[in-house]
This record gives sequence, structure tokens and C-alpha cells, in this order.
Amino acid sequence: MSEDRLINIETKLAHQEQLLLELNEVLTEQQARVMQLEQLSTSLVERIRAIGEAAPEDGPVDERPPHY
Repeated sequence: MSEDRLINIETKLAHQEQLLLELNEVLTEQQARVMQLEQLSTSLVERIRAIGEAAPEDGPVDERPPHY
């Protein structure tokens, strides 16, 4: 194997290793963001349920006013 070819292979390998590190960093950041969004979603669902449970159940919310 010629030395130029070996240098070319080593260069490509170094670039691939750098790309793999960058991709790993992006994936780690995305996973953290997904976890934040899941927590936010859970929190919002709990708040909506609490509002629904606290709402009066006397009658329809959009009842017509008496002058109609």
C-alpha cells in the first residue's frame, strides 16, 4: 500500500471520528430537549385535568343569556 493512500485513509478516519463526536453531541442535546418537552407535556396535562375537575358542573358553560 502506498504511503499517500495510507495518509488518505487516516485522514478520512480522522474526519469520521470527528463527525461521530459531533453527531453524538447533537443527539445528547436532542435527548435532553425531548425529556424537557415530555416533562412540560405531563405538567400541562395535569394542569388541564385540575382545571377540568375544578370547573363547576352546574350546567352548560355556553348557556344562552335569558334575553334570547
